Amino acid sequence: MSMETANDSEMSLGGDGHVRRRSRKKAVAESGAREHKEQLEKLKQKDPEFYEFLKEHDQELLQFSDEDIDENVGSDMEDGDVQPDEETSDQEIQEKEKQLSKKVITTSMVESWCKSIHEKGSVNAVHSLMKAFRTACHYGDDGGNESTTKFSVMSSAVFNKIMLSVLNEMDGILRKLLKLPASGGNHETIKNLMTTKQWKNYSHLVKSYLGNALHVLNQMTDSDMISFTLRRIKYSSLFLAAFPSLLRKYIKVVLHFWGTGGGALPVFSFLFIRDLCVRIGSLCIDECFRGIYKAYVLNCHFVNAVKLQHIQFLGNCIIELVGVNLQSAYQHAFIFIRQLAMILRDALNTKTKESFRKVCEWKYMNCLELWTGAICAYSSTSDFKQLAYPLTQIISGVARLVPTAKYFPLRLRCVRMLNRIAASTHSFVPVSMLLLDMLEMKELNKPPTGGVGKAVDLRSILKVSKPTLKTRAFQEACIFYVVEELAEHLAQWSYSVAFMELSFIPLVRLRSFCKSTKVDRFRKEMRQLIRQIEANCDFVNGGRMSVSFLPSDLAASSFLEDEKKSASSALSKYVVTLRQRAEQKNTSLMESSVVVGEEASVFGKEISDSDDEDAKKNEEGAAIFSSSWLPGTGNDSKINHPKETKGKKRKQQRKERAIDDDVVEDLVLSSDEDEPSAREDDNVDNEPPKLKQKNKNKNKIKHKHKPKRFKTK
Repeated sequence: MSMETANDSEMSLGGDGHVRRRSRKKAVAESGAREHKEQLEKLKQKDPEFYEFLKEHDQELLQFSDEDIDENVGSDMEDGDVQPDEETSDQEIQEKEKQLSKKVITTSMVESWCKSIHEKGSVNAVHSLMKAFRTACHYGDDGGNESTTKFSVMSSAVFNKIMLSVLNEMDGILRKLLKLPASGGNHETIKNLMTTKQWKNYSHLVKSYLGNALHVLNQMTDSDMISFTLRRIKYSSLFLAAFPSLLRKYIKVVLHFWGTGGGALPVFSFLFIRDLCVRIGSLCIDECFRGIYKAYVLNCHFVNAVKLQHIQFLGNCIIELVGVNLQSAYQHAFIFIRQLAMILRDALNTKTKESFRKVCEWKYMNCLELWTGAICAYSSTSDFKQLAYPLTQIISGVARLVPTAKYFPLRLRCVRMLNRIAASTHSFVPVSMLLLDMLEMKELNKPPTGGVGKAVDLRSILKVSKPTLKTRAFQEACIFYVVEELAEHLAQWSYSVAFMELSFIPLVRLRSFCKSTKVDRFRKEMRQLIRQIEANCDFVNGGRMSVSFLPSDLAASSFLEDEKKSASSALSKYVVTLRQRAEQKNTSLMESSVVVGEEASVFGKEISDSDDEDAKKNEEGAAIFSSSWLPGTGNDSKINHPKETKGKKRKQQRKERAIDDDVVEDLVLSSDEDEPSAREDDNVDNEPPKLKQKNKNKNKIKHKHKPKRFKTK
């Protein structure tokens, strides 16, 4: 009996405890429901527009009555029987309240913020607009930032409205808050601003604007959208002087766009970098020089007729940036030219295939072309004129490194660079021997045995194959280029007192070539050049007959000065016709062109910041930000690339296998041998595990059969 009474008492206690839990649950549910109902009534009074929006889209949320309270209580009580934990229910209630407290951004809200900023100068509206901008830039990110944000973007139209409003107007808003002029400024302006009260109050807005804009730049995939964003951020790039970490990130991202972008994106990227160097100066100019040179080297590994113009554009951008600060640029140019000299010295000392390959590749030659252009552009300054002599020695050493007919294109490219340096610095460079030695090689003296062959563009190659050496097209291209470059060299000194002595050895060797060659076309071309040189000798000798000064006198520099200005010598006129013939030939060899080419890389015209152009840019921005794109919904690549089909991939794999079989015979131009293997590893990692096993088995089979192929060769 005692045991039964004890059990009944325990059951009654348990029942009372359960009833207490239910009563607690009921009280919590009733209080939460009443609070929710009160919040809806307050929302109707404070924000009737948002209340109407909820009424249209979520009527169940507004149709809330006392019966719903009782139903919610009953459901809570039933749930309490299964899960009687009070802590979890409180957390769920708090999460629901947070979700309800978030506001859905609409275009009318953005317009009202902008209106209050312009009319009343409301700082609260600026804060709200910046929070909305942050939400738009981080839309779709993985990281749980949604709990900390106050707003949520629901559509692409709202995103486009926020981006256009902030990018077009935030620079002017920030300058008004910080009491800065509407445009301009330099590093000293920011240095003085950082000590003011305005900076302490509003610096977080500047950092938020620049940081979120950088984040959305990394998410964008359309080149037009990136171009417009960079163009608008450029007006606020002055503020990056106060945030060194953001400045370094911007330089890295913009240089990536400059090297790999398409359309007009490289132009706007370069203008952004140049504006940073002009305004901020010493804080970023060294990093910009190093970064832009590195990006140039990465993008000039290989050259063809189409990519040649893009590489020339990249080189002209660097030359333009050098002019911003010549003293700092001279130090970097000296270091980079010294690196080229060390690579050439290693090739001359070791004389191995690997060391020769590092010199006779496009990366090395394009670097020589770059510094040749920089010295020619700034030869009037004392700093860069000093670099002409070491660069001339390096180019001459490269031209003589491999004295074979296969590397005629490389030698002709070196001769062209030497002629440019001599013309810009007004100094004598011995070029004729490099050209005349080519005429004595047997490949140009014998009739072609390989047929006519395809047209050879010596501008886009550094060496030729053995079958190409025996073709008629290659021989003609070499002879014509030799005539053009030799005429350019002699025309530079066609008004010198010593022209007769300078042209004596070239005349002798050209006459001997006419006697030895068995090709009538080459003999005719050389005889025409000989006649022009002889006519120029008579022209100079006529002037020398009436001269009383010695060649070492200073008066010799003014010899035939009037004739030089009018370009009346025989060689000067002959060179003009040769240039026209070369241009016609180059245009015929050019298969297609690029948008950003050599003509677009001339920065002689000033860019006007008129109101009409700003209005046009705003219209362009409205057209660009009119798509349904949102951050986090597209691919992660910076720029969209066309997708390759399976057939193309299979063809490329077959070509790569054929190239791997001939590695022993042919040398790869690029010195970065580890890059292809790294890319292949990345592609394997992205595949499913079954495909990985198949690829591993294929690689094992290839490695087993490769030694047998090499033995048979």
